[in-house]
Order: sequence, then C-alpha cells, then structure tokens
Amino acid sequence: MRLSKNFVLSEITRSNTAKRLGISNEPTKKHMESLQRIITNLIQPMRDELGPIRISSGYRNPELNRAIGGSSKSQHCKGEALDLQFWKNGQMCNKEIYDWILDSGLEFDQMINEFDFAWIHISLRKDKNRKSVLEAFKDKDGDTRYKYVDDIIIL
Repeated sequence: MRLSKNFVLSEITRSNTAKRLGISNEPTKKHMESLQRIITNLIQPMRDELGPIRISSGYRNPELNRAIGGSSKSQHCKGEALDLQFWKNGQMCNKEIYDWILDSGLEFDQMINEFDFAWIHISLRKDKNRKSVLEAFKDKDGDTRYKYVDDIIIL
C-alpha cells in the first residue's frame, strides 16, 4: 500500500524480529492514520528536499515491541514514530535529517539524536506536539539515558 510518492506501508511495518518470531505487525486503522500523518507532514517533505530516507524502524505492535525490548510507552506502537537514516555518497549523514527538521519549521513531537547520530527518532502526534529535542546516550552502566538538548532554539 502506497502512503506517498516515495513510501509504502511495507517499509514501515517490516521487521526481521517479527518475521523470525511469526508476529503479525499489521497496523490498525487508527495506527494507519498516524502513519499517514507522519509520512505526509514530515517524511515525504524531508525526502523531497534531501533525497532517499531509510526507515530503519517504524510501526511496532505491542507484541513486537515487547519482543525487541522497546519501551511500553513507545510512540512506535501508536504509529506516531519512525527511526530514520540518511545516506549520501556512501556516507551516513543523519545529522542532515536532524538539522533539516530543526530548520524546516515543521511540526513534530519528539526528535532524538540516537547515540551520536547513529539514527534519528522522530515522532508526530495528531495534536499537542511538544517539539522536544533529546539526545540518547549510554551511562556508565551501559544503560540508555536521554537528555534534553538545551542549546536548540525552535521557532
């Protein structure tokens, strides 16, 4: 099913873990509305401007989310979040996604620079978007932690 000029549902729902464990990862109608919203309002405009964007993690139903050890509050389970990567000339350029989102003025809920730009997590809710910008890192015990990026000004 095509969601936009350049994105199809199968790339947002694909999961090697789901395939390996026999988990059906089909979104509900409500989740489809959320996925359509983020693709239409954020990801397709980004693709139009930057070029091909890889969705490394998209929709995850609760069973799949548990199987991968995801947060029980994950916006991926609501169809509101995607993890993205951007490659240009054989180089990963995820900071370009990050900068583009900040410069675009487009609405978003959360953007997370995951582990020094290994990927970018972006989410969009139907309303009450927070425009939160965070950074994920490992603490001294190897646990994932998040901190707000204080030096970001979003107009």
